[in-house]
Order: sequence, then structure tokens, then C-alpha cells
Amino acid sequence: MAIDTASGGEPLPGSADVVVIGGGVIGASIAFHLAEADAGRVVLLERDTPASGSSGKPIGGVRAQFSDPVNVRLGQRSLEAWRAFGERPGADVGLERVGYLFLLGDDEEVETFRQGMAVQHAFGVPSRLLTPREAQALCPYVDPSSFVAAAHSPADGHALPGAAVSGYLRAATALGVTVRSRCAVSAIETSGGEVRAVRTAAGTVRTGAVICAAGAWSAAVGAMAGVALPVTPLRRQIALTGPLDPPPARVPFTLDYGSTLYFHNDGADGLVLGLSDPRQEPGFGREFSEEWLDLFREAAGRRAPALAGLPVRGGWAGLYEMTPDGNALIGEAPAVSRFLYATGFSGHGFLQAPAVGEVVRDLYLGRAPSIDVGPLAADRFDGTASGVRPEAHII
Repeated sequence: MAIDTASGGEPLPGSADVVVIGGGVIGASIAFHLAEADAGRVVLLERDTPASGSSGKPIGGVRAQFSDPVNVRLGQRSLEAWRAFGERPGADVGLERVGYLFLLGDDEEVETFRQGMAVQHAFGVPSRLLTPREAQALCPYVDPSSFVAAAHSPADGHALPGAAVSGYLRAATALGVTVRSRCAVSAIETSGGEVRAVRTAAGTVRTGAVICAAGAWSAAVGAMAGVALPVTPLRRQIALTGPLDPPPARVPFTLDYGSTLYFHNDGADGLVLGLSDPRQEPGFGREFSEEWLDLFREAAGRRAPALAGLPVRGGWAGLYEMTPDGNALIGEAPAVSRFLYATGFSGHGFLQAPAVGEVVRDLYLGRAPSIDVGPLAADRFDGTASGVRPEAHII
């Protein structure tokens, strides 16, 4: 990561129009879009280094295959932006449009995806159901006798989160944004329901606006301002095969919906392997361990037997920022004026980051975003079920 300005270097600005808390892909996207819109003096504060949290994942999926219309629109708009990233803001994010392939094990899963496709097609997503043999033609590792159908969209794929963060922050700093790494926020001062300042060990920044994009740490940041952000950290891990001989076939980002097993290419010579371990307890631990690989190999033995015995030559562990319904929190706190937030993406923050940056920019500037994110306000968890929006296409 090229953008890594330590807090011990240049002093913090004494004031700013808006302070963005969090230097992952969401915060970086927001900072860039604010600067591009000439939204005033923007300061971005990162507790560690940019992309050191969830955005440090080696490869991140990008897709618009969701069941919730808000997620579909955020994903679809972001896919457009990822394709144009080389021109705006100007960086190579290694986008591979290999498609997403969901393996569906029974008729109930097929119906879930059929309903999702009705929503997706309304917004132009080219998703479709495939037979098992058609799925095998796209991904030769899968056993077509082990599932009943698959869902595929050729517009989806994967890209490099670290390159995206770097690209956004380079462009943002060129437009005047101040980025400070290793600069954890210790307090947010409020008075009369308004933001007054952000305090850090490196100094205090007087400001009338804060945007929380702190990922798994967002609940603590919100609490500093008296804002409830129900975000829970949950460790997720992936394994890397390293170079394989012969090199693997080029395959879609392939997921078994029932078990959450997934795999895709890691460059030209290896594969990335993943699975959501249902035994994982919430917490901030980010050490890589291999105990979950037994579950992966068991699931692979059913759906993609050739993968069950592949060697593992390392891995990565990061944090999902989970919300109670698996959907993001985006909006402005009603009780604290100018405290905005974009967090809790539950695994789909990277893929939605470009659209979220545009949306938060518009919310900050007081104009209606092109995508209505009102249903994603944090106060939807008010004790009733009416505001909860479960997303069916979460892995």
C-alpha cells in the first residue's frame, strides 16, 4: 500500500469540513468521491494502515446477484464503476470478469435464486439458471450429479481490494484529502446533537461532520458519538494452494450455496479456497488456522471432489462486519446531526464500495442519491421485524 502516512509525521490539520474514519475500501471510496465533488476539507483517519482490515483480502468478489433490490442496484452500479476504474479514479484493480456460479443443491435453493433473478432482471443483471452439465462446462471441477441446478451471471467476477484502496487514496490525496495512518480515534466530541470534533492521540480535528466507515470496529466508533451501530466482528478465512502443476483451469467464482464452500483462481497458477465456518465465534481475532479445512474438504468431496485433497500453502484471515440481517448500515444518525455511516456490509462491502462512495457523497451534500438506501438505516433494528431486510444471497 503506497498511501501510508504515519501519525508521527506531519501534524493533523486542526480542522476539517468532514472526517472519514476508516481507511478500507469503503472509507477510501467515500474520501475520493467527496474530494471529486469538491466537498471541502476532507481528512481520513485509519487506526492501522489502509486496507489492513477486511480490505486486505487477496482477492474480492464483485457481483450483482442478490435478492434485495437495494443490494442488486448497489452491486450493478459498482460493477460499472469497477469496469471503468482504470479511467476513474485511475488504477488497475486486476478485474477478472469470470462470472459467479452458485451451485444449488435442491429445489428450495433453486426457488430462492429464481425469485432473486426476478429482482435482478428488473435492473439488467444477466443472470440465469443453468443445468448441472452447463455448470460443469464452465467449471470442470464440479460434480454435476451432486446438485440440481446453478445460477450464473457472466458480468460478475473478482478484483484486488488492496489495489482498489490504493487507487482511491492516491486519487483522493491528489485532490487534497489528508490521509493519516496509525491514527486511531479516541473520542468524538458532540454538543447539542451536533458533531464538534474528533480526538486522536496525534491531536484533535475540529469538524462538523463525521463519516464512520470503520468496518468491524464501527460499533465502538458509533458509541463515541452516542450512535448505535449493530456491527459484530466475525473471523473469516481463506486458504491458498500456491502454484499447482498443472495450473488450474480458469473458472468462475464458484460457490456451493448450501455449504458456503467457494473457490476461484488465484492468478494463473493457484486457487483460493474458502468456507464460512459455522463454529466460528464472534471476535476480533485475525490469526489464520486450518481447523476449518476439514469442513471445506468434506463439502468439496460432495460438490468438487478434485479439490478435496489439494495442498494448502498458507492463507489469510480477516473480519466480516456482521449485522443482524446481513445487510449494510448506510445513512445519517437522526439524533446526531452530520454523523454519517457506511458499515456492516457482512461480506459484500468491497463489491459495493464504488456505489456506496457515491451514495454517501450525496447524503453528505444533502442531495438525493441515485439509489435509495433509506431501508439500510441503522435504526431499522428498532425491536420490530418490519424494518429488517434479510439478504438471501450471502455467503
